Amino acid sequence: MITLNAEKRDTKLKVDLLRKNGKLPAVFYGKKEKSTPIMLSLPDFHKAIKSAGESSIIVLKGEWGEVESLINDIDRDPVTGAFRHADFYVIEKGKKVKVKIPIEFLGVSPAVKDLGGTLVKVMHELEIEAMPKDLPKNISIDIASLINFESQILAKDITLPSGVTLTVGAEEVVAAVSEAKEEEEAPAAPVDLSTIEVEKKGKEAKEGEEGEAGASAEPAAKAGGDKKAPKK
Repeated sequence: MITLNAEKRDTKLKVDLLRKNGKLPAVFYGKKEKSTPIMLSLPDFHKAIKSAGESSIIVLKGEWGEVESLINDIDRDPVTGAFRHADFYVIEKGKKVKVKIPIEFLGVSPAVKDLGGTLVKVMHELEIEAMPKDLPKNISIDIASLINFESQILAKDITLPSGVTLTVGAEEVVAAVSEAKEEEEAPAAPVDLSTIEVEKKGKEAKEGEEGEAGASAEPAAKAGGDKKAPKK
C-alpha cells in the first residue's frame, strides 16, 4: 500500500493558489468517516497514481492518524488533463470492498491477425470484490483465444488472483471480434442519352435561328445605307 502525507485544508483558501504552490485539494469520507477537506503534495499524488493506479489502497496520513482509502473520483482539467481535485473513500478495516479494476488486454487474436477482424472491447473495467490487501492493480486478459468471429471472452473465462471474486454476471461478454465489412460503392446513375440528344438538337436549332436572323439583318442595313436622298 502507498502512503500519502496530507494535512487538513482551510476551505476558505483559494484552490487555484494551492495548486500553484504544488498542493492538490482533496477530501476523504466514508461510511463511518465524516467528510474531511485535505490537501496533499501534487507531485506525490502523481507518483502514487503512476505506480498504484486508481484502484489500489492509499493510506492517508495526517493529524487524524492513518486511514485506508480508495480513490473514488479525480477531477482533471478538460484541456490540459492536470489534476484539480481528488475524492478518497475510506474503507472499513476487515471488510471486503467492491471496486472496478482496469482490464489489460494481452497477446494477439488470430481472428484479428489472420482474418482481418476488429477487436471489440466490450468492457474496459471489471467489477470485483476482495479484501483491501488482495486488490490487484489491473486484470490481465489474453485474447489469443479469439480465433474466429464466433469466439468470445466471457467474465467467467477470466482467471482472477487469489482472494478476488467477480461481482458481474458470469456470462457477461468482455471481448469479441467483429468481421470487417467492405464498403459497397453506389452504382453509377444511368445516363439518359435521349436527353443529351434533345439538348444537342435544341442548341443547334438556336444557333440556326441566330444565323438566319443575322443574315436577314445585314441586307436591310445595306439597303438603308444605299438609299439616296431625293433631289430637291
